[in-house]
Amino acid sequence: MDVDSTTMTMAAALAIVAALLVSLPVLYRLLFAGAGDKTSKKAVPPGSFGLPVVGHTLSLLGALRSNTAEDWLRRRVAAYGPVSRLSLFGYRTAFLVGPAANKFLFTSPALTTMNTEAFRRMVGRRTVRDVVGDEHARVRAMMVQFLRLDAVKRYVAGMDAEVRRHLDAHWRGRGAVAVMPSMKSLTFDVMSTVLFGLGRDSAVRRELSAEFQQLVQGIWSVPLNLPFTRFSRCLAASRRGRRAVAAVIEERRAKLERGESSPADDIITHMLSKGLADEQITDNVMFLMVAAHDTSAALITFLLRHLDANKDAYAKVLHEQEEIARCKAAGEALSWEDLCKMRYTWAAAMETLRLVPPAFSMLRRALTDVEYGGYLIPKGWQVMYATNMTHWDLAIFPDPGRFDPARFEDPSAIPPYGFVPFGGGARICPGNEFSKVETLVAVHHIVTRFRWKLAAGCDGSFSRSPMPYPSQGLLIDIEPIQ
Repeated sequence: MDVDSTTMTMAAALAIVAALLVSLPVLYRLLFAGAGDKTSKKAVPPGSFGLPVVGHTLSLLGALRSNTAEDWLRRRVAAYGPVSRLSLFGYRTAFLVGPAANKFLFTSPALTTMNTEAFRRMVGRRTVRDVVGDEHARVRAMMVQFLRLDAVKRYVAGMDAEVRRHLDAHWRGRGAVAVMPSMKSLTFDVMSTVLFGLGRDSAVRRELSAEFQQLVQGIWSVPLNLPFTRFSRCLAASRRGRRAVAAVIEERRAKLERGESSPADDIITHMLSKGLADEQITDNVMFLMVAAHDTSAALITFLLRHLDANKDAYAKVLHEQEEIARCKAAGEALSWEDLCKMRYTWAAAMETLRLVPPAFSMLRRALTDVEYGGYLIPKGWQVMYATNMTHWDLAIFPDPGRFDPARFEDPSAIPPYGFVPFGGGARICPGNEFSKVETLVAVHHIVTRFRWKLAAGCDGSFSRSPMPYPSQGLLIDIEPIQ
């Protein structure tokens, strides 16, 4: 056996051992949680808890990496119906399917958001997703101050400048571009500028960009902090990123105290002015960076992928964007009014979100015993939904594998909670308008400045870990439009 094979074998063995070790502390919970189920009037959902200790965790993670997770889940639905049980990440879990299930997950007061242990270690334990009640409302209001529609309208010119700069620096004069890494860099720069006030020449901005490229890879990794594991590398990147954010907080506090800044300047200064603790500010900055960094990058990347494969849709998007460009002076930034004319482009983006939602699933936790679909979900259980279970439902979207932006020309035709890329209810993603504007600005400049096609050897396939990532980063050949 050669050295590479030996290394791969040792790595595989280490991964298995790590999974077992990290699961031992929850063995008691797996074996005895919900011991009172037998006395409940309602039965727990049908199904099984899978293998001892590890449950279904490794199986699902493997399916995500091979991009077969939807089939993996559909087999469960075929076997057990729209409500079933399994074990994930050390917790007994109820898996629910359908628009009514989505509504239940997003609106039930008996459920609260739950993150994996790796996510909590990487990002923080006091993010807006983790807190409840009045504290959740308070922190969410701070974020919404900078993400609501009237605020986002003011960001259009700043986003436009960042997109132009990025394309000039990383696309112009090149024959090929890996779209996903490029869009990750772009969306991080946009977010850093308009939300956190970190200028283009900021050393902290460059440092944070490098660390976030690393730490997001570990969000769903096995949380075992041993040398040479992915979790260990990503956790180290998280610690460095947190130190950089802490330094920004100190700098903003000093400026606020000297009267050199205003709470309206950026989200960090705003949170300081509202008395949020430093650690909680750091947690929420880390969360916003992760959320805004990967989701918008994935949307833009896969939209370009689908436009390449669907020439009619591409022609309609190009026509729409060229009509807007003709009304602009050379170098003039896009306006909010311009974005309002991009109806077909946004329909194409929505169809992209339907086909390849950035968030594969969401986990919540039962705060008390709760009933759904005739079954009991005991207190402490996880509750899980998967976005594609409704996005690819034949009853909601006929011929679901076909890219068809016309589905979203009349959004009222889609049943409530049938299309949930941004969540729903009171916990709908507060950054959905931000993502929309960022996407439209980027697509406008890409389609009016470049032609593209998949590079030789790039088949457009992708895997999940858990975010979708295309083969070769979606390598495309580009040429400028004269």
